[in-house]
Amino acid sequence: MPETPGTETTAFTTAPDNPHLTRPPLPHGAPLDRAGLVVYAVHGRGQGPGFMVEQAERVNLPGVAWVVPGADSDTWYPRGFLAPLEENQPHLDHALDTVRTHLADLERMGWAARDVVLFGFSQGACLLSEYLLRDQPSCAGAFLHTGGHLGPVAKPWPARPESGLPGTEIVLLCAQEDEFVPLVRAERTAGALASLGARIELTTYDDPLHHLNEDSVVRLRRMLRTRLLERAEVVTESARPSESRPAP
Repeated sequence: MPETPGTETTAFTTAPDNPHLTRPPLPHGAPLDRAGLVVYAVHGRGQGPGFMVEQAERVNLPGVAWVVPGADSDTWYPRGFLAPLEENQPHLDHALDTVRTHLADLERMGWAARDVVLFGFSQGACLLSEYLLRDQPSCAGAFLHTGGHLGPVAKPWPARPESGLPGTEIVLLCAQEDEFVPLVRAERTAGALASLGARIELTTYDDPLHHLNEDSVVRLRRMLRTRLLERAEVVTESARPSESRPAP
């Protein structure tokens, strides 16, 4: 477990030239120096960090530190996620840089990428989908609810050297007929991530509301609990004294 103290927001980078980095992310849940797992939770358009804090309260799992970034004016990029990429610039590059910066900050605090779960809803899920496909980072898993990669058409995503995605659990959920996110884009995003070696679980449901239903919360809680147990086993194993060997 990281030895660097705390949930001090001053430990996170701020940058005046990036509108999404003018304030630090919102901490919630277990303090970073006592948590067993970190969730980096990215909100959707017009929601703000408070929405993801509400989801953390619904999950209600002790031992998890939630790190919740906030977009400028609660919007990561101005146009829809299916618009041409250039129409969402420079806001999209700022948003991607925000994710990279915060995860680098966590690593500097002692939280390796493999101990951080990425969780995004709606626009946040789109942003994290784009980040995962572009950077192909290591992580403890990703939970992408009602989103997909950006751009008007699907495209191939070549594997990067030393990609961290092979074997990574990524859960995607989307309604069959969502008001904002076509199911086909979620499916193609799942396929692209699978082609890069990720372990994919794609769930569709018949629910017209643009929200996280109770089944979604149960699935997220189950995923996080599994990661917590896995980390507890790793910590226990690394802390176990080596067995003494008989004298020759």
